[in-house]
Amino acid sequence: MEDLPDALVQYIVSYMNNAKDVACCNSVSKRWKDSMPYLKSLYFPRNIFDNLSAGNTPDRVITQMVSSICRLETLIVYCPFTSVGLASWLLAQGAFIRNLELRMDCLADHQACTESPSKLDCLRAASNVESLRLWGVLMMQSPNWDSFLKLRSLEIVGARLEDAALADSLKACPNLTHLSLLGCEGLSSVSIELLQLQQCKLDFYGLGNCSLSLTSPKLESLEVQGCGWLRVPETKCLRTLCISNITGRVYMVDFGKFSALESLSIRGVQWCWDAVSKILQLASEVKYLYMKVEFTGDFQDLLPFPEIDFVEFFNNHPKLQKFDIHGAMFAALCQKNSLRNIDSRFVIPCLEEVVVTVRSPLNAEQKMSTLESLVKYGKNLKKMTIKILQMKSNHSSADDFFEEICRFRYMNRKIISIE
Repeated sequence: MEDLPDALVQYIVSYMNNAKDVACCNSVSKRWKDSMPYLKSLYFPRNIFDNLSAGNTPDRVITQMVSSICRLETLIVYCPFTSVGLASWLLAQGAFIRNLELRMDCLADHQACTESPSKLDCLRAASNVESLRLWGVLMMQSPNWDSFLKLRSLEIVGARLEDAALADSLKACPNLTHLSLLGCEGLSSVSIELLQLQQCKLDFYGLGNCSLSLTSPKLESLEVQGCGWLRVPETKCLRTLCISNITGRVYMVDFGKFSALESLSIRGVQWCWDAVSKILQLASEVKYLYMKVEFTGDFQDLLPFPEIDFVEFFNNHPKLQKFDIHGAMFAALCQKNSLRNIDSRFVIPCLEEVVVTVRSPLNAEQKMSTLESLVKYGKNLKKMTIKILQMKSNHSSADDFFEEICRFRYMNRKIISIE
């Protein structure tokens, strides 16, 4: 190392980021210590200051290290800190930081609401940040932010939010391309308008009755959990869509035309049938379809899916390549009338892989007929997986049904497997 040019030493050292390693290298040699101001990234793990000597505090140590660097581009702090400490770091390096990740720990901090300035307010000093990730956020009031014009990626994990506060914070980030709100609670009506947004992932805790309105004409991927009402009018660029509601029911979906949608996943205990039928109708060009919805019904009553015509369904989804079907949807395709009169010219042209989850031996004959039809008419079918899950019956019919599935698998052993 002593024979290397200064520029090369600085380049090598710049790839360090763990604060503990940086502190150790400061003690190795004067040459290494002189190279530390050229670090680009600093990372402070959760327990790094568990054994601090008397008189030192995490805020003080972090401030010393951050202030000693010329142009810090990435700062990640998982250890505890105060708003005063954060303000001092960002005062020194806020203009240079491009990637900022902070474990705020505000949810369990009773003083978080009375801190002045709050940790969220301090972030306004990071005016040129491009990627911001926050853990444990309490946002009951709108943060005192100017516009983060360079911010492209915002991720908030584990948060308690108010509708108005979230709306105001997103208005300060007009050029976001990636947005993730994960494990967030307290929201009832979310309205997002981000014209550059491409990737969006929303996970809301609570009763599952949140409403969402999202306007983003460039949106390519959307994952939503915990919403009962969804309105996304501009979807011409949307390629991947996942809608889930594990605690409530999905009442209404209002989407624009799916011109580019390739992958659709819908999950939940209960969806109103209008929502299911509308999303299936819109997704006529989809290539991958995952359905795990147990019941329909508009209110408290849990109802089975109405009969779905087998031929009509696949004719309406001619590009379908992979179909993962579970519970109610499979039962709806297995009605007697669905397979009674199939034209000999009927084929499922693009289907290559099917995953079927079976939970009941009821209507075993119709279910076997549907499985056989998938193989018979799926001319390009390469793989079928049949999952036997929690077969709820002590009657011999369950054993008979399982034997039929095994026989079916043996007759088509090149493409069928049982799990």
